[in-house]
Amino acid sequence: MLLAIDIGNTHTVIGVYAGDSLRAMWRIATSRHTAADELRITLSNLFSLEGLSFESMRASAVASVVPQLTKAWLKAIKDATGALSLVCCAEAAEGLFEADYPNPNEIGADRIADAVAARARYGAPVVVVDFGTATNIEVIDREGRFRGGIIAPGVQTSANALFSHGAQLPDIGLVAPPAVIGTCTVEAIQSGIMLGEADRVDGLVRRIFAQLGYEAPVIATGGLASVVARHSDTIDEVNPELTLEGLRLLAEKAAADAAAARKDAEGAGVAAVDAAGATATGAAAS
Repeated sequence: MLLAIDIGNTHTVIGVYAGDSLRAMWRIATSRHTAADELRITLSNLFSLEGLSFESMRASAVASVVPQLTKAWLKAIKDATGALSLVCCAEAAEGLFEADYPNPNEIGADRIADAVAARARYGAPVVVVDFGTATNIEVIDREGRFRGGIIAPGVQTSANALFSHGAQLPDIGLVAPPAVIGTCTVEAIQSGIMLGEADRVDGLVRRIFAQLGYEAPVIATGGLASVVARHSDTIDEVNPELTLEGLRLLAEKAAADAAAARKDAEGAGVAAVDAAGATATGAAAS
C-alpha cells in the first residue's frame, strides 16, 4: 500500500492507496511547528480509525509547500512505516511532467502533482484550478506540456484579510448566499467572497483560453472546490483526490524505474559472469 501526503499551508491531506484505489483520505490542519513524533501519533490515530496498519505501507510520496514540515513528515513516515518517501519535485516527475517554464525547480510540488494527475486522467489540453491557501490555476497545453499558470490569494486567505481589517465585519461561513444582492451584511460578504471567487476564476480561465487559442477541460480540486464550482461557468468537474492521485502516479513511476534498474544491474552481472567464464575457458584451452 502507498501513503500519499499533500502538505499545504492551511491543510494537510493524507491518503492511503491499495493499488490505484484510494482506501482512505483525511484532511487535517497544518501546524508549522508540529514535531515528527506528534505527526506519527496523528498517523497512528487516523490509521486506527480505518483499521489500517503501518506494516502494510510499502511506499510513501510527499508533496510539500511548507519546508519547515517536510523533514518532520519524512521522519514520522520513516519511523512509523519504515518506508522512505519520494518527495515531489520537477526532477522526480521527469517523464510524467514536461514544463515549458524557465525554471521548473521553482514550480510548487502541489502544482506538479496536480498537473501529472490531470494530464494522465483527462489528457491534454487541460486546466486545473486548485482552491487552497492560494488559488492556483495550472495550464497543460495540447502537447501535454505545463505552460505555467496563475497564483492568486485563496478564498479563506482573502476572507481572513477582509475580517482582520474590517473592525465591524463579522467572521462568516464560506458558503454562497441565496442571491447575488445581499440583504444583510453576512450575505453581502458571502456574495463578494464566494461568487466573486467563481467569477474571478471564470474570467481568468477565459483569458487563458484566449491566449492558448483553444479551450480545454477545467478540473477543480482543493478544499472549497465543490462550493465554488457550483457557481462557475467554466469548471467542468471537481476531483478532490487530484493531488494525491498525482503523488500515486509519481510513486508508481519511481517503483517501475527502480525495478528496471535492478533488472539492468542483474543483466549486467550475468553478462559479466558469462564473460569471465568464457575467458577462463579460453585460458584453460590454451
